[in-house]
Amino acid sequence: MFEKEYDVIVVGAGHAGSEAAAVAANMGAKTLLVTMNLQNIAQMSCNPAMGGIAKGQIVREIDALGGYSGIVSDKSAIQFKMLNKSKGPAMWSPRTQNDRMRFAEEWRLQLESIENLDFYQEMCSGLIVDDNKLLGVRTSLGLEIRSKAVILTNGTFLNGLIHIGEKQFGGGRAGERASTGITEELIALGFESGRMKTGTPPRVDGRSLDYSKMIPQPGDVITSKFSYSSITTPLSLQRDCHMTYTSPEVHNLLREGFDRSPMFNGRIQSIGPRYCPSIEDKIDRFADKDRHQIFVEPEGWNTCEVYVNGFSTSLPEDVQFKALRSVTGFENVKFFRPGYAIEYDYFPPTQLKHTLETKSVDNLYFAGQINGTTGYEEAASQGLMAGINAVRKIREEEEFILGRDEAYIGVLIDDLITKGTEEPYRMFTSRAEYRTLLRQDNADLRLTPRAVELGIIPEARLKRVEEKQEKANHMVEFLKDTSYDFKEINELLERKKTATVKQNDKLYKVFSRPQITTEDMKTLPQFQNYIEEHDLDEDILEQVEIRVKYAGYIEKEKNNADKLHRLENVKIPPNYNYKNLASLSYEAREKLTKIQPVTVSQASRISGVTPSDISVLLVHMGR
Repeated sequence: MFEKEYDVIVVGAGHAGSEAAAVAANMGAKTLLVTMNLQNIAQMSCNPAMGGIAKGQIVREIDALGGYSGIVSDKSAIQFKMLNKSKGPAMWSPRTQNDRMRFAEEWRLQLESIENLDFYQEMCSGLIVDDNKLLGVRTSLGLEIRSKAVILTNGTFLNGLIHIGEKQFGGGRAGERASTGITEELIALGFESGRMKTGTPPRVDGRSLDYSKMIPQPGDVITSKFSYSSITTPLSLQRDCHMTYTSPEVHNLLREGFDRSPMFNGRIQSIGPRYCPSIEDKIDRFADKDRHQIFVEPEGWNTCEVYVNGFSTSLPEDVQFKALRSVTGFENVKFFRPGYAIEYDYFPPTQLKHTLETKSVDNLYFAGQINGTTGYEEAASQGLMAGINAVRKIREEEEFILGRDEAYIGVLIDDLITKGTEEPYRMFTSRAEYRTLLRQDNADLRLTPRAVELGIIPEARLKRVEEKQEKANHMVEFLKDTSYDFKEINELLERKKTATVKQNDKLYKVFSRPQITTEDMKTLPQFQNYIEEHDLDEDILEQVEIRVKYAGYIEKEKNNADKLHRLENVKIPPNYNYKNLASLSYEAREKLTKIQPVTVSQASRISGVTPSDISVLLVHMGR
């Protein structure tokens, strides 16, 4: 069946696997996607939504690099929101509510349209390794499929164990069996493994809910989208979500089942996601709170299935049902299925290079939850980067690594490789020290030129990006060069209740005031005339406003990034013997030896490595 050798085999067809297979095939590599069930490609295993705080930035970065997550999200969206608009633009984060079935269908159609991509449905149960070099995979039927590189994107399926109350059974997701064999082989090859936990809420019948008792949560009046391409368009119709609350009565009913909870009786010992706790964890940890938010999210345009966001639980099903019926609007709720927790194997990501290739086995890559992350977006971005680097490795081309000042994807991977994680890692804007540079509005400007260099997307798309950049630059210069009449401008300033001026000055200066918006500036004839003459759209105007208002912050972060680059240029020789550096602290020697950083900059970000340790390293590097 598989006489020929593939360039790349991707194991698993979740968000990481789908992006990895797509980009490898689009780069011209002969690629095979192996999954246990071809009907479940790119499933939204948990909530039917994409993006959110920092995650929305990642989706836009994936799109700018030629990935499909943004396009698929746009095509399957039922609601769009730009979160955190009341804060600075570094915090603005796009989010879509999605039709779960359409999302998976769109991904499948995208993948099937790629010429170099083959599919095979079966469990991958082992790896073919010779002298620490990956040569292919073995399936549960005993087939051996050879390849030059393999990317493992197994999600929660590696020895997955599902918990509902005191009941437990093997599975990688509700209704699907676990994957076995790979963990044991990797351990035999010298890999360190661990266990993590995640959970999901009940799914219920929306026809049994009373929405009149809940608070509507509509989408934005003026919608946008994830993808920078012209393939998709913003939503014209949207579906509302709703919000309700738990109560002391609900909490008391949940507590009745704590003695049968796998979280509290010791059956689950692995660590779950800190920032997405179960409802039982919330009422235990935050006992002073008498209510918690519940977001009622439709699963699609036409289905009546509803996702109960905020009620993730592994309590017994009878306890879940009784407690949820005491939530306002849920008095007559009917379950589609109860919530559950799942434990699964992961491999601490300090065992990887920045390319996501493993350090101990050549041509073997890990992406997604196997690396200890949580979230569709985090997984998809890793799949994209692993796919790119696998193809470049087999072609003997330079590795593709994004810096912490270039992309949230760069922050994510550097955090994993340098710091590791002992709990499911989730991206936040606070993890990025250069977040004013890494905004959702400029991902195309930052990354599309890189994608064109890599041969992932056509140059025609780069021309649109360059035009956007050029128009924004010209308008900023126009604002710096054009004066206003102080009498005319004072009318606007008085309306906005901000200090008036006594002499003429440049438009740039008044626009830099936080009280003055683009809409305010449009009331000035010279500003509006410039927009009309140069045919500027809202994306360009948004770019200009951010650059004007946050110029100081942007410049400061660029300067800090330049300092970082100086340390990035100080390379550390492979397999460097830190034990010979007596001046290093014991902890620094131990962690540097284990992680083997590539640069002094990476070494400086390792937990436990102090500035004095870095000074010692710099001296020994001749700096």
